[in-house]
Amino acid sequence: MSKHIDIRTEIKQAMIAKDATRLSVLRGLLSAFTNQLVATKRKPDEELSDDEVMEVISKQARQRKDSIEQFEKGGRADLAESEKTELHILEAYLPEQMSKGEIEDFIKQKQAETGSTDPAKKGQFMGMVMKDLKGKADSAVVKEVIDSLFS
Repeated sequence: MSKHIDIRTEIKQAMIAKDATRLSVLRGLLSAFTNQLVATKRKPDEELSDDEVMEVISKQARQRKDSIEQFEKGGRADLAESEKTELHILEAYLPEQMSKGEIEDFIKQKQAETGSTDPAKKGQFMGMVMKDLKGKADSAVVKEVIDSLFS
């Protein structure tokens, strides 16, 4: 785990505060961190790098967003609200995301720098942009903006 996020301390605080939702989310994160370590063939008591921690938290947040979308489509507002609460907890540990306007400006600037307008090379351009915006922007929004520019 990261030096910046002491998940065990956060879990203790949630237990003391009797915040069941926060406790559940944090325990899930701890489990996801351990799973990431095992998946990368490391011991469960080792630490993840800051980038790995952010990647795991981002993945958990994306899963919540997908669940919210599915629950809303299925007419289950109660479950969607629960997922939104969990997402809000996770987002507190992530850096602030760029707005759609900021993403559009960045992508247009990058497109002007590289001269990339060929729709056949859209995937390469997307990879280049995502490398620059890793952790700063929602990949779904980036994809949406790139798709609209290359259409």
